[in-house]
Amino acid sequence: MRITHNSNHDLVQNSILQSKGRMEKLQREGSSLKKINTPSDDPVAAAKILQMRTEKENNISFRDTAKLAEAYLGNSDNALSQMTDLLIRAKEIAIGQSSGASSNEGTRFGISEEVSQLFKQAISIANTRVAGRYIFGGYKTNSPPVNDKGNYQGDDGEMMVEIAKDVFINMNVPGLEAFNSQPRSSKDYREGQVEGRIFEDRGPAGVDADGNQDIEFQPRSEYEAIQGPQNANVFQELQRLRTGLLTGDLDSIRSTLDQFDQLIDKVNAVRSQIGSRLQGIESTSAAMDRHEITNAQLTQNLEDADLTQVMADMANEETVLRSTMSVSQRLLQPTLMDFIK
Repeated sequence: MRITHNSNHDLVQNSILQSKGRMEKLQREGSSLKKINTPSDDPVAAAKILQMRTEKENNISFRDTAKLAEAYLGNSDNALSQMTDLLIRAKEIAIGQSSGASSNEGTRFGISEEVSQLFKQAISIANTRVAGRYIFGGYKTNSPPVNDKGNYQGDDGEMMVEIAKDVFINMNVPGLEAFNSQPRSSKDYREGQVEGRIFEDRGPAGVDADGNQDIEFQPRSEYEAIQGPQNANVFQELQRLRTGLLTGDLDSIRSTLDQFDQLIDKVNAVRSQIGSRLQGIESTSAAMDRHEITNAQLTQNLEDADLTQVMADMANEETVLRSTMSVSQRLLQPTLMDFIK
């Protein structure tokens, strides 16, 4: 095969350019300490690195959401803890005033003022806010869930949030669930219709739905026969206790004891659910931390350059380049015979 002077020139030029290209790549790796500076350096590894970086950014959003859920649940637990203490105090009052031997009209009237304060405190607890949003109102977070008469105005909405990829958690407890011993029957009764039958909503003995006193109390036996056990509501039972104290109705006072027990058990059960959710958030966050550490290690292995190896490769490549240029210099020296060929 005839090798011309132009062929020699092209061969030498390609060899030098390839060697310089490898030197340039090694110099970039040495200066940036990264094996992959552009996707073209290693498309497969670059795709994996971009995927792990995307996961890291998504996890930042998940952490913000988890912190919000943790704030909601933590404040809900604190509020319900106060509600438990309040109900225990109300039960103590009912026990102390349920017997004519241990109380009289004067003591009952005086203690009724404390019950009034407990009622107002219960409303304040029910209207707890986090970042300007009411936490016991369900989806209705912009208005107080309980008015000054103790009527619930929220809904039973449960706000599900994503705290990790495909991991959702309910970050709120509707007041309908927290402040009633039988939330389902309470909701149906509040709506006033069960199986197509209408019932007039009468409150506890001596108190109507608007908190007015001295009305005729209508038993709910027909409703209970259809729906099951009677619901106990925090605010209604406090009103029932206060009315019993003011009217001297010892039977009404004694009837609140079992209701307060049911409410305390219910609030404690809701607090247990909140504790489980908080534990779930903590476990999910810990798992996310471990996953991020693993991704960081994989990213480091794929992306970071071995400086010792880079320096050794640069020294070898520099030797190759010098040898190529030295050989090329002799190969390209023109002679008369080269031109005759």
